[in-house]
Amino acid sequence: MVEPVHLLILHQNFVDHRHPGGTRHLELAKNLVEMGHRVTVVTGTLDYLTGKPIEGPRRERISGVEVVRSYAFPSLHYSLIWRVVSYVSFMLTSIWSAIRIREVDVVLGTTPPLFQLPSAWLVARLKRRPFVLEVRDLWPEFAIDMGVLTNPIIIFSARRAEQFFYRRADHFVVNSPAYREYLVGKGVPLKTISVIPNGVDIRMFDPDSRGQQIRDELGLGDDFVVTYAGAMGPANDIETILDAAMRFDRAAHVRFVLVGGGRDAISLERKARARGLDHVVFAGTYPKDRMRCVLAASNACVATLMNIPMFKTTYPNKVFDYMAAGRPTILGIDGVIRDVIEQSEGGLFVTPGDSEALAQAIETMRSDPDLAQRMGRSARRYVEEHFDRRLQSTELEKVLKLVAPKAA
Repeated sequence: MVEPVHLLILHQNFVDHRHPGGTRHLELAKNLVEMGHRVTVVTGTLDYLTGKPIEGPRRERISGVEVVRSYAFPSLHYSLIWRVVSYVSFMLTSIWSAIRIREVDVVLGTTPPLFQLPSAWLVARLKRRPFVLEVRDLWPEFAIDMGVLTNPIIIFSARRAEQFFYRRADHFVVNSPAYREYLVGKGVPLKTISVIPNGVDIRMFDPDSRGQQIRDELGLGDDFVVTYAGAMGPANDIETILDAAMRFDRAAHVRFVLVGGGRDAISLERKARARGLDHVVFAGTYPKDRMRCVLAASNACVATLMNIPMFKTTYPNKVFDYMAAGRPTILGIDGVIRDVIEQSEGGLFVTPGDSEALAQAIETMRSDPDLAQRMGRSARRYVEEHFDRRLQSTELEKVLKLVAPKAA
């Protein structure tokens, strides 16, 4: 039996089931608590997708997990500079919040954003506890590939900061097998890296549900519904989905439902209206505990990213939600996530950025509903076997056993 461990996580954009976004850390933490451990999360005071302040107590217990909210300046969606201001404000306030938490055994810092790593590393050093670095995106490489970061001085500084923390972490957790290879290429010893991929709490989704309430709310009737659920920023390539929607009219009885938020959501909706895409529904954000209903109302789901080399390394959260809901994925992302969809026989791959191929894949599923349903069932079986969050929590427990002084 593993000796109980107190894990402290610093994560500005931690999401619980009452808010939209990925709930990886809540589900891992909840499972660890059920396994007899203690988990405290120091997080921010803002909803990441909407940028709005989160109402409620600064300290609460959610599913057995202690959540402490530390102030972050409310400027996440103003501009890149103001987003940095919000990140830096949390970096400073979270140190004070975290240092007052007692009897910590392991400190986990997660990136992105990179700005919360100084807090996690410093708290770990002050408490003389192991520092586990979780890499969820390859920042700054993604930003460089996208053209968001172009200033050579900023790029140099970001890479130096990345290397600083790579040299000082006691152990690494990555959520994609491709990230392990990236870290090894940066000089990180292979034996210090654990792959705990993105996944899903399969108990949250009922593949047999038809989501009638959401269909009624959104006026979808009996149309074939294609859903995108997630962030709407430059990386997500929503333009390709809108271009694919242009190839259908209302007579085709195909509806596109775009669920989520982000800095491009308003401008994308305006573009859709300007193009006369009245069969595209911008549904806004839904808390995670209602996403089961949204996906149940779907006949197929779509995931897209910009066609850049670094995105071949990523495991998008949304795809695992689609699979757990028993819905086929039309995947406009190449790389490791393509391997998952093809091995599971849980959907169709299309070349990223190819709206014509995306439209053809949608038509294939619309015209052959039995095929779509078979793919959905296959996807559900595969995610149960390989990406159930409970299995991943066991892997995280192994990391804690490895690094925590009390569990040695």
